[in-house]
This record gives sequence, C-alpha cells and structure tokens, in this order.
Amino acid sequence: MKTSMLATVICASALLLPVVASASDDMQAVQGSVVFAQNCHACHSEDSSKNTFGPSLTGVVGRKAGSLPRFAYSEALRASGITWNEDKLRLWVQDNEKLVPGTRMRHVSITDKAEQDYLIAYLKTL
Repeated sequence: MKTSMLATVICASALLLPVVASASDDMQAVQGSVVFAQNCHACHSEDSSKNTFGPSLTGVVGRKAGSLPRFAYSEALRASGITWNEDKLRLWVQDNEKLVPGTRMRHVSITDKAEQDYLIAYLKTL
C-alpha cells in the first residue's frame, strides 16, 4: 500500500515539473524585462518594425549578427560571423568590445550571471 502511494506521488511530481520549469522561465523573463529596461531600452526597441539608436532586439535569439535590415551595423559586427545564441549573448552583454573589437555599441557590462540569465530569458520572448 505504501509503495503504491509513493509511486503515485512520484508520478504526480513528474507531471508537475514542466509546469514548475515554465513558471520559473516566465519569472526569469519578467525579471529580464527589468534588466532590459535598465540596460538596453535606451538604445534598443522591442518593436520589430522600429530601430532606434540600436537595432530592434525582437527575434535576436537565433539571428545572425549584423543582419537586421534597415540598420547600419559596424563592419566589425557584420563580419563577426556570430549567430546570437545564449552563449554569445552572455559574452556580448558581459563585454561586447572583447567579443567584437571595433563594435560601435557602447560597453554595457552585465557581469552578474543571474541578470544575464534573466535578460536572455526575456530576449527569447521577443
């Protein structure tokens, strides 16, 4: 009888894990929107049809660097060969000038790993 109850609890817990993970991802994205507002929004839009001082960051995850139409990227960024995945985005926000010497973007320096996680989670939602 006890084994049956334990098995039921384990199965129920396994079914809930994706829900908990999803809630965690959602919370990270919410916190990432704050990091974005504090560090990125002054120069970047979340509107795919609107570039500001920097390019729109809608769809940035998975996009080739320097490829968004209607934005004049630096030659260094266009020639970088980077595709924006989590690892490259983390390196970029930590020290973009080190990742791509000659970029025109000012150095932001988000070095806190949790803030990087939050920001990347948010960028995935755009």
